[in-house]
Amino acid sequence: MKRLAPWLPAGCALALALCFPLLSPYLSDLVVKVMILSIFALSLQLLVGMTGLVSLGHAAFYGIGAYATVLGSGSDGGSIAWLLPLAMGAAAAYALFVGALSLRTRGVYFIMVTLAFAQMAFFVFHDTALGGGSDGIYMYVRPALGPLDLEDRATQFFFVLGALVFTYGFLALLQRSRFGAALAGIRVNEQRMRAAGFPTYGYKLAAFVIAGALAGLAGFLLAARDGVVNPELLGWHNSGEVLLMVILGGLGPLRGAVIGAVAFTLLKELLQTHALVGPLADHWQLSLGIAIIAFVALLPRGIVGIASRLAPKAAS
Repeated sequence: MKRLAPWLPAGCALALALCFPLLSPYLSDLVVKVMILSIFALSLQLLVGMTGLVSLGHAAFYGIGAYATVLGSGSDGGSIAWLLPLAMGAAAAYALFVGALSLRTRGVYFIMVTLAFAQMAFFVFHDTALGGGSDGIYMYVRPALGPLDLEDRATQFFFVLGALVFTYGFLALLQRSRFGAALAGIRVNEQRMRAAGFPTYGYKLAAFVIAGALAGLAGFLLAARDGVVNPELLGWHNSGEVLLMVILGGLGPLRGAVIGAVAFTLLKELLQTHALVGPLADHWQLSLGIAIIAFVALLPRGIVGIASRLAPKAAS
């Protein structure tokens, strides 16, 4: 199993690519949504699972990336070549500002400061004409670059799949690098890392900015998919949901973020389907809450922890 593990993500990506012609428009759109949320969850996994920084304001970078895409495209549309760097750059710039201040705090104070900065960004777009108020703003023409037109369903699917493969591969390389080893050391014992001569503040700030940029990538893809953005993207509930995805999948392993995004999204879809759960679909938030509590209670190490539980039994 350990020998196969590095090839599993590539195999899953290849399977998705091969299955696309068989997907209905609804399923294709659902898979695209799951892939975007997987990128969003992976960006938070860098902070929570790899660095030990629990943030409740991560949706701010997601929403800023989406808003930068729509505002930058204007009424005539825009090119992927500059809208994508704009979205990631805007999210990274705000992450640099937020991180430079919030990383001077620790524990619950860090959580509350990141939440406060996210709410500040939320109200900037909610209460000003910049973001169109509570109604949000629409994208009239989706981004394109030569033959790449994100208006096309197939192009959109494979572009998002490529972005997910890039994000996963980039974070996998980062995790195996000296930088990733330093982040792991900070997560385990930051004081000892400082005593060993590591500038832990700089490492954490770099991780915070990278995570913000990747969340901006997810925001760009969401704006290109939906063609509309609103302030709710920056809301605290979105930060809570992506944190639930990471916890549900499993803290630490990158695959945990992807599995958590898949499980959380499918769980929401299933609990909202009248044909499956009947009248309970009208109260899906209650059912979802009970399901999440059950998952956390029964699987404290997340869904990826199931494999580690089964491995000793298989060996014996």
